[in-house]
Amino acid sequence: MEKTNEAHLAPSLNELIEKSIRDNWELTALSDMGGVNLPFKDVAVYIEKLHILFEAAGLKPGDKVAICGKNSSKWAVALIACLTARMVAVPILHEFKPDMVHHLVNHSDARLLFVDAAIWENLDERLLPNLEGAIYISEFGMPFSRNKELTEARNNINELFGKKFPYDFMPESVRYDRDAPGELALINYTSGSTGASKGVMLPFRSLWSNVRFCLDYLPFLKAGDGIVNMLPLAHLYGMTIDMLHPFCKGCHCHFLTRVPSPKIILKAFAEVKPKLIITVPLILEKIIRTRVFPMLDKPLMRMLLKVPYLDQHLLSKVKEGLEQAFGGNLQELIIGGAALNGEIEAFLKRIGFPYTVGYGMTECGPLVAYAPPQENKLRSCGRVVDRMEARVESPDPERVAGELWVRGDNLMEGYYKNLKATREVMPEDSDGWMNTGDLCTIDSEGFIFISGRSKTMILGPSGQNIYPEEIEQVLNNMPYVNESLVIDDNGRLVALVYPDFDSARSQQIDREGLEKIMDDNLKALNKEVPAYSKVSKIKLFEEEFEKTPKRSIKRFLYQP
Repeated sequence: MEKTNEAHLAPSLNELIEKSIRDNWELTALSDMGGVNLPFKDVAVYIEKLHILFEAAGLKPGDKVAICGKNSSKWAVALIACLTARMVAVPILHEFKPDMVHHLVNHSDARLLFVDAAIWENLDERLLPNLEGAIYISEFGMPFSRNKELTEARNNINELFGKKFPYDFMPESVRYDRDAPGELALINYTSGSTGASKGVMLPFRSLWSNVRFCLDYLPFLKAGDGIVNMLPLAHLYGMTIDMLHPFCKGCHCHFLTRVPSPKIILKAFAEVKPKLIITVPLILEKIIRTRVFPMLDKPLMRMLLKVPYLDQHLLSKVKEGLEQAFGGNLQELIIGGAALNGEIEAFLKRIGFPYTVGYGMTECGPLVAYAPPQENKLRSCGRVVDRMEARVESPDPERVAGELWVRGDNLMEGYYKNLKATREVMPEDSDGWMNTGDLCTIDSEGFIFISGRSKTMILGPSGQNIYPEEIEQVLNNMPYVNESLVIDDNGRLVALVYPDFDSARSQQIDREGLEKIMDDNLKALNKEVPAYSKVSKIKLFEEEFEKTPKRSIKRFLYQP
């Protein structure tokens, strides 16, 4: 794995942001698909105007500013303005209900709130007593203020900007305070698969280290290249890897402002023609299952794929067609946030598609492991990234899964106002190590293979460790299974399955027929798994499982 060789490695995130704005002044930085386009120079103007508002509101470095809205160019501007003013940004998922937004704004001690108008309509400022004011993300209008100076500054923002820059606003006018590595940059509230939200405190060193790694190891991405931003900006994967990293490289970020269905995503790929795509497994799996697998499942194609030499020719055509679906310019597709379906990954490996699977978590801002496509191993999530260490608590880390512990620059400072939760994963005597809660092995070359979560591990009747994720991997590859969840129901393993109803309808398979297929799947599953991991029954769900922003199933909602 080679990285770019730059003589000057800025130890400051704000220095990277400042340099990118100056160097790429005339290039387009941020766009809403079908909407606003912002060159880097316009982003710089917005940042200065927001800095003026921060100052008028009496905010100082270290004060908290919440951001709650759908993905958009102005959302990104609000975040970058917070970072460059050394405010502590508090991204809040726009899907959260009003009472949760109230709670998180108050819990974080936020003094300003950037918010979508549709979300603000359902909030009550009386329940947000610490706010100086609220600012609409779309146009930076102000629906609410308790601060006279802030109100006056917003009403006279252009005049104040003119006084601050009386002659001209040029690249050399852009100067941001340097952040200190240990200074708090973000409080990011998790919406995890195993429980309630916790405020992850990420210092500037974590964001810088993540961005620096991407700048070093994705050298094919150049200033002016387009990125399709599908992932939630309020989640670290979407914020850091998919937005801040390309912004610091001078790339053009295109935000999908609608629900990212396969049709909308593929249309965006055709327009932008990205070299790099950052995604979660579910989006990729839907595209392949709807556009590729039906074609390969035709009788003639199945027969031809068994013919030597001809199979390779056909698969190269399939690969070419898939690359065209992703815009025709793809050099690397990075999958993260959850495990990739085994059947899908084996298919991508077989056709030589330039994909890789990474591993991370909010607490690491998010990167823990990565390897480029030409090096990545099947079912691995790469090797530990620069400035990070990893170890497995196991008597035989190469063969026996154990809990994964990590330490390094990417790691959080702890959970905001929650010392108990912090000490649960970072004990006082841990010497800076954090327990990820994930179970894995690490091979002799340093590749990490995740088995599952320690919190989801089920103890078998004779004391065996049962990892539901491993059973789900097998089940998810079976006919008409869209997604599954294996739970412990009074000592019996039960598989909850959300079937592929669309495919079933297209094949004129009714409910009774689907249940018969699931009975066959159950028999096939129990032949593949160890005796102690056998599933007693499959229960069908009519709707897909509720998920976190990174598309992991919220397991705790389905436990009996």
